[in-house]
Amino acid sequence: MKIAISGKGGVGKTTLAAALAILMARQGKKVLAIDADADANLAAALGLHEAEQHKIIPVSGQVALIEERTGAKVKQYGQIFKLNPEVSDIADNYATKIGNIALLVLGAVEQGGSGCACPENVLIRALVADLILYKDDILIMDMEAGVEHLGRATAQGVDTMIIVVEPGQYSIDSAFRVIRMANEIGLKNIRLVANKVKGKDDEEFIRKAFSDHNLLGIIPYSEEIRLSDRTGNSILDNISNELMSNFENILDKITKRDK
Repeated sequence: MKIAISGKGGVGKTTLAAALAILMARQGKKVLAIDADADANLAAALGLHEAEQHKIIPVSGQVALIEERTGAKVKQYGQIFKLNPEVSDIADNYATKIGNIALLVLGAVEQGGSGCACPENVLIRALVADLILYKDDILIMDMEAGVEHLGRATAQGVDTMIIVVEPGQYSIDSAFRVIRMANEIGLKNIRLVANKVKGKDDEEFIRKAFSDHNLLGIIPYSEEIRLSDRTGNSILDNISNELMSNFENILDKITKRDK
């Protein structure tokens, strides 16, 4: 099962990605969690201690690795380098283990001119394609508000793209842009999760906007989740049974559709 999660910044992509990863790990499944958001917070949401978070070096910052695999120097543009670098061992050797979850942080890539064909980007694109198309582990990717890490070939390996939306017009407009981009690369199974919903008005606002799209579930606005990063625990620690059931129901719908 390969799941990509997208949406406007701040809507709760990382919350959902962490919740799904933790729930599947608790079922005894091996989960590969990919933090592909430039504002990387998935480690904290998974409950990794702050000291351990600081030890993580994103793939984009692994200079020796990038230069070895691509045959080019980082931040030196106009070079000839390998467009298909060897990446099959990176998840095993560079991921951070959190129980049954292996976390791999991709990191941000500095753009050199318009459209960065730099060694960092080439390595990351090759890595994402390998993880989605060839790895047997369950994969959950916390993405930016778009599909930048996915190409047409890679998209064929994604079972579901989930777009997280909150009850606001900016979030809804962003979701429609992601849907359009996903369709352009051939990603058809697009689902929605509404987050930070405070009542019936919020829910109806979202349902009206996406009447033609499949809504996986509703996550109510939660102070427990909002304050979870202050405790050093995962976002599923110390939440109510009712809130837990919201996440479990979403996972159940994804799993049933994937079978």
